Order: sequence, then structure tokens, then C-alpha cells
Amino acid sequence: MTRSAPAHTPASARTLAFVESPVQLLNVLEWAHARSGPASEPGRLLDGVPRQPSRSAAGPPGPDGEGPPARSAKRRLGEGEGTGVRIVVLPPTDPMSRGQLRRMAGLARDEGHEVRWQEARGGRFAPVKALAALAREVRAARRVVIGDPFSRYVQLLLTLVRAEELVVVDDGTATMEFVAQTSRGERLVRWHRVGGGGLPGRLRELAYAPVSANARRRFTPRPGGSRRVEVFTSMPVSAPHAAMTVRLNDFAWTRARFGPPRLTKGTDLVGTSLVETGVVDPDRYREAVRALALEHGATRYFAHRRESPEKLRALSEATGLEIVRPDLPLELIARRGPVGRTIVSFPSTVVHTLPYALTGTGVTVAVCDVDPLWLTQGASARARGFLAGVTDTARDVHRLPAQAAPAAG
Repeated sequence: MTRSAPAHTPASARTLAFVESPVQLLNVLEWAHARSGPASEPGRLLDGVPRQPSRSAAGPPGPDGEGPPARSAKRRLGEGEGTGVRIVVLPPTDPMSRGQLRRMAGLARDEGHEVRWQEARGGRFAPVKALAALAREVRAARRVVIGDPFSRYVQLLLTLVRAEELVVVDDGTATMEFVAQTSRGERLVRWHRVGGGGLPGRLRELAYAPVSANARRRFTPRPGGSRRVEVFTSMPVSAPHAAMTVRLNDFAWTRARFGPPRLTKGTDLVGTSLVETGVVDPDRYREAVRALALEHGATRYFAHRRESPEKLRALSEATGLEIVRPDLPLELIARRGPVGRTIVSFPSTVVHTLPYALTGTGVTVAVCDVDPLWLTQGASARARGFLAGVTDTARDVHRLPAQAAPAAG
């Protein structure tokens, strides 16, 4: 299916979005910006090059995720008296993700959107309470925007959805697998997930099967428009369902609000959570980072929000790199600057998103292949091919060979 340009029709006043990560919230803002169409705003020059950063960068909202009302709603995305998208944040428990989500919530409010911070984790009855609190809004929504179609909590919410229009915004490279699985009519399973858990795990899967099957049906569009599904993505998806709409996310909102960045002479490395997800051996990963830092003269390492403090401490000691823990998604950090003239990453989302966000800045994005020898014994059978596909399909990036990391021990 041919990828179409972003639409410029107004979004519904009753558009409800669910996000669980900072990147998902960023991509909801990008989707809303694309739906609103071009606008004459401060900071946008006639040549299309933005100059003024968002005023929200001055500080985060309060510790509960709430903040002051939007100070300037330059666009209204709703119909009639609508004030934009209502965004429900379902925060994870790790502090880094929560901190970035609070900063992103402030940016969303500055754009005229409503943000609701809804705890759905951290307690035995938290999911049930959250579901009850959201039920009325979910049933009333005309359009539902989802950041993570693989999320079990989001799939549970889908059992309450009456809207005929669903929009899936990027949750990183997982979008590629989502589109492929939907096209083939397969069960939605994350590419790095390995089955297990013995009998208790199988019983949980069996009990959850009706919810999963419902989600698969809801994400399958019906020809003729009675059930519409849109995917808003920067990822190179292939062979989507014939009735699915795929729209390009070219990070226009990010480029309009931040930068262009000041460039440093050095190289920056970008971290991944491949160790945390059990795909790559931690010792192999550390040695590969050390080799990349030496080869490219890197001085900074931008950590993924899910990387553990222990892992980052070991990386710093082994490589001498300055570890940077960003307070916003890397696309915004890089666009705001300062940033190295070269950014090196392993196969991950940023090798697809950064070339869009940094268009015209002179920054080179490079991707280093993952050697199959780095994979753990517990890595899924899909891991090797999926990571290779992430690299092979990256646009406007320089490809680096895998580093020859010696065996651990």
C-alpha cells in the first residue's frame, strides 16, 4: 500500500489518546499537528526552517503529572467547542519514564491538549480502578489514538471502545511488527518476547485469549470504512492490510518547535534497551560500545530511559563516556542541541526517526549492526532477522559493520 501524506482534516473534539511512554506522547503531538494542517505560527519562517523552541522547555509540570492549563493553544483540533485531543497517560513505574512523561505532558498542554494522568500500575487493584475511571470516556470517544497496540492494558480498554476509527501512532520499531502481524491476521506478539512461564503462564494466556482476539479484530479494518484503522508512522512498514491507512510521520511538529541545533565536533552514541529486554548479552554490549567510542572518538552516551543504573555505571567505567540521561525523547534533545555532527546507534527506533527530526541540520546518523554472536540464548527466534530488518530499511543513514566484541570472561 502506498504511504500517503499527512491529512489536513480537523480531528474530532472527542478524540481520546492512550499513551504509556514519552515517545508515544510525542507521536500523538506529531499526529495532531499533521491533522491540523499548515498554520502561520511564530517560529515558522517562510522557508520552513523553525527558529523558536517551545516555551515548555523551561520546566516540567508537578510531580503528579498535572500542570497549569495550556497557556497558548495556537491550534484547535476539535469540532465546535473542542479544545484538541484528550490524552490519557498510563505511566509505567520507572522514574526515568515518568519524568520524561511529565515533561511531555507540559508540552502537550502548551499545544492546547488536555492531559489526564491515570495510574494503572503499582498496586493490586490499580488496573481495575483505572479501567472503571476511564470507562465512560472510552465509550464516548469518536476516535481512539493508541500508542502501544501490544499493551495488554490498552487491549483491555479496547473491549469498551465503540469508536469506528482507531489510530495507532509509533511505539518505535514495534510498529513494523504490528503492521506485519495485522496484515497476516496473526496474534499480536512483541518481536522480542519469548514464551514461557510454565503452566501458570499458559493459564494466563488462556484466560487473556478473548481480550487478545478482540484487539486483533479491532485493529483489522473493514473494507468500505465501517471500521477504519490508521497507522501514523516513521517506520518503513511493508504490505499493510489493504484497508489500512498509513500516513507519514515526518516530525514536522518537532522541527517547528525546536532548533535547529548547534553542532559539536564530536560523535554521540545512542544507547538501547536490548540488554534489558534480554536480547543482547550485557558483556558483549559493553565491549561493542567501548569499541565504537574508540573508533569514532565519541565522548557522550545518551542512555535509553529503560537502561539500568548498574549497566550505565559499568559502561562509564569501561569506556570513559559521559552518560547523559535525557529528560525528553531523543528526537527533541537532538533537535534542541547541542548535538554531535555524527550520531551512532545500534538498530533501534532512532535510526528511522532522527533523519526526519534532523533534516537539513548536517548531522549524520550511523547505525552499527548487531553481531548474531551478541544475542543471548534466550533471545527469540525473530530477534536476529528483526534487528537486521531495522538496519536494512533505515533511510539516510550511514551503515557501520558490527564491532568485533570479544567473548565475555
